[in-house]
Amino acid sequence: KIALKYLEEGKTEEEIIEIFKKKHLASEEKAKLCIEIAKTEVSFVNNDSKNIAIYIGMAFCPTRCFYCSFAANPIMGNKKLVNPYLEALIYEIREMKKYIDERGLNIETVYFGGGTPTAVNNEEFELIMQEAYDAFVKGKGLKEFTVECGRPDSITKEKLATMKKFNVTRISINPQTMNDETLKMIGRGHNSNDVIEKFNLARSMGFNDINMDMIIGLPGEGIKEVLHTKEEILKLHPDSLTVHGLSLKRASILYENFILKKGIQVKKQAELADMYEESRNLAQKLGLHPYYMYRQKNMVGNMENLGYSRKGAECIYNIQMIEDKQTIIALGADAVSKVVFLDEGRIERFANIKDVREYCNRIEEMVEGKKKLLDTLYLNKEE
Repeated sequence: KIALKYLEEGKTEEEIIEIFKKKHLASEEKAKLCIEIAKTEVSFVNNDSKNIAIYIGMAFCPTRCFYCSFAANPIMGNKKLVNPYLEALIYEIREMKKYIDERGLNIETVYFGGGTPTAVNNEEFELIMQEAYDAFVKGKGLKEFTVECGRPDSITKEKLATMKKFNVTRISINPQTMNDETLKMIGRGHNSNDVIEKFNLARSMGFNDINMDMIIGLPGEGIKEVLHTKEEILKLHPDSLTVHGLSLKRASILYENFILKKGIQVKKQAELADMYEESRNLAQKLGLHPYYMYRQKNMVGNMENLGYSRKGAECIYNIQMIEDKQTIIALGADAVSKVVFLDEGRIERFANIKDVREYCNRIEEMVEGKKKLLDTLYLNKEE
């Protein structure tokens, strides 16, 4: 954001690097990275308040990963909640479709995340995809429709066929690591072969924009494990790669084990830096360039989260979300809508309730609250 602001003000790259060094105590390397990403983002960043993005959240996962703090309820223990949740989500989708159509808003991107959208069964997935397609995709001229499949143990041929049917342009198949011991330890419930198998299946079905995530700093992982993950991802050749530094989130099991009990150890800064460098080498070997970045609280090491992609495969939703220049209407438990007042440089947020039962019970209240907040932007505009 800082680099983009200075570029828009007409400052040279040399001047921006100096500001980063003196004002922000950032290295020249980090300053150059920020400038490179800002130059990529500049052609994507939104400048019209009528352009919006849609986020849909699935509140279930096959299992709960140790590092996760999202609304990601293990589906096996919460089967009774699936139908009520889908009913509430469908109500929210239909109500927000009406609102968007009435206000004449232009949907640029749809991002279906969570949780894991594919955690539900084939029929349930088809049902919710049909609703999302009818409301936000059909006839809208979208730039991008992403489904974050994420977990290979939840992906089926039928679900991939459903995504093709409803014009999904981009998917994520996220290993986080390709080391089976780590996968077991962090509660992933799948192995590295599952990742390879599902990735190849998606490719064979015509998906030509596939993202993969990896996490640097997972407990027990050092340079050897990261090199193995790097080599395995290189063989698959994804179209984009998102590299996360491990973040010790308060609501995660990992936070309890690491911070409170000190039972799980993470590598020292020097080795983390080497591991991080290997992820950058991986991106270069794949022919990918950095296009978005952000930091989270409590990240291990001096790292940031970095998104790399081939030219033309940048995730537009990610850029808009990070740059805070586009209104995002977010649906589902724990989904946070963001209303951006471009003229004032101001942002207002509306958060849906995280607890699935409460979300289902109070869905009408949340829809009305969201509309009320959106009206403060769009009704004022019309007046």
